[in-house]
Amino acid sequence: MEQLVIRDADVVDGSGEPSYRADVVVDGGRIVSIVKEAAAAGCQRPRAMRELDAEGLVLSPGFIDMHAHSDLALLRDPDHSAKAAQGVTLEVIGQDGLSYAPVDDRTLEQVRRAITGWNGYGDDVEIDWRSVGEYLDRLDRGIAVNAAYLVAQGTVRALVVGWEDRPATPGELDRMRRLVAEGMEQGAVGLSSGLTYPPGMYAPDAELTELCRVVASYGGYYCPHHRSYGAGALEAYADMIALAREAGCPLHLTHATLNFGVNGGRAPELLALLDEALDAGTDITLDTYPYTPGCTTLAALLPSWASEGGPEEVLARLTDPATAARIRHELEVTGSDGCHGVPVEWETVEISGVTDPALGDLVGRTVQEAAGLGGEAPWETARRLLVEDRLGTTVLQHVGHEDNVRAIMRHRTHTGGSDGILRGAKPHPRAYGTFPRYLGHYVRELGILSLEECVAHLTSRPAARLRLPDRGLVREGYRADLVLFDPQTVAPGATFAEPRRLPTGIPYVLVDGRFAIEDGKRTDVLAGRSVRPGVR
Repeated sequence: MEQLVIRDADVVDGSGEPSYRADVVVDGGRIVSIVKEAAAAGCQRPRAMRELDAEGLVLSPGFIDMHAHSDLALLRDPDHSAKAAQGVTLEVIGQDGLSYAPVDDRTLEQVRRAITGWNGYGDDVEIDWRSVGEYLDRLDRGIAVNAAYLVAQGTVRALVVGWEDRPATPGELDRMRRLVAEGMEQGAVGLSSGLTYPPGMYAPDAELTELCRVVASYGGYYCPHHRSYGAGALEAYADMIALAREAGCPLHLTHATLNFGVNGGRAPELLALLDEALDAGTDITLDTYPYTPGCTTLAALLPSWASEGGPEEVLARLTDPATAARIRHELEVTGSDGCHGVPVEWETVEISGVTDPALGDLVGRTVQEAAGLGGEAPWETARRLLVEDRLGTTVLQHVGHEDNVRAIMRHRTHTGGSDGILRGAKPHPRAYGTFPRYLGHYVRELGILSLEECVAHLTSRPAARLRLPDRGLVREGYRADLVLFDPQTVAPGATFAEPRRLPTGIPYVLVDGRFAIEDGKRTDVLAGRSVRPGVR
């Protein structure tokens, strides 16, 4: 690996402190020297085999995506420009309680079916692992960016308890504790839950608390998609804070938002709740994406009882007229827990991806619009989609509030997370645009955050949560995961109409001191590896 000098960069080092001009020397995958302009004036400037003129560019630590759904994409797509081109050098995967380790053959098939909408079925990826450690070893063969892994609580529950809505027996709880401990020992950074997704949603708080005690004993954190982001959202946040306090486990509130009409303008209430807990000593961080629509699977909107037993049971219920009528009533009248306790508004649910190409003409339409094409009720269109697409349909929900988004991103514990689903014909543009949107729209255009503040949110704060002592700052001895961007032009290319367009204004990205993006183009470098803070 050749030595590199990045010359005359405006260094925004991730600390939140003012920027400075410097020459930064990279060698052996690390930052070996930083020569500030004042020092350079009185001494010989560093030389190297290669020099990069960074005049007019900001040099910052690589961005850390605290909520990514790239569990299979990292293996399927070595290019992975969706993230590398944004300046992301580390992703946290295993999110929302469902991923591909630890599993056995039975559970693997169930999980693949359950989250086809997130990651595809995975028949184009050789899944030759079963444990967390084996999955991380697979990543270590070479990936585009680095990856940290959360043990997926729903997957653990599926492996031990199954997909039934019942408490675990004492013996089952002991086995789940062991599996979580093994995952942490093999390199996971914490535990995730998807408490509106089966089967993780069937776990009572007492069960989750016991698993979090295990995570805390290994220095990890708990990352819940909690039980509601709609009706009862503030109560759901309070529930997670109480659970983490009881377990003595650090808490990271993922995609921390307040959605649906019932929560317009309520961000100050959430922030007050967080500040009270922080001031009382609870260790809390959060992440958000800088957009108002959410993204999930169409099947996720179903009530929890309809999802019990796994994907085949769900499909059977949808094809039974009486049971389907009951599901419809909960969705449209009383408010399904899968839709966060709020009656669904089909005009806000946009079809973003299908697995069956025959259904492709519905992508980009709301369920209400799609229903109008066939002259049927929106529920019947949704039901037909679920059945014909084998639960693989993804949707955007246009239910967010811009004032909430802006208020939450200012919080003292805020970090960035794309929650980016990379599958589907029209994925959410956050998968390709989250980090340049923070820098371009919310920093340069709106001034919601200063550049130094925003970079700290996207680099050093998440690195601290992940217990990575040599990442997240531009410091001598730190890993050379770096991004160079033009603060005057950086912007997302992705839009809702063209969600796979790459950003502008990010010409260079280094992963472990090697160029993943050079002159604005993806190289063939695969310098990413698993990041295992608990493993020596």
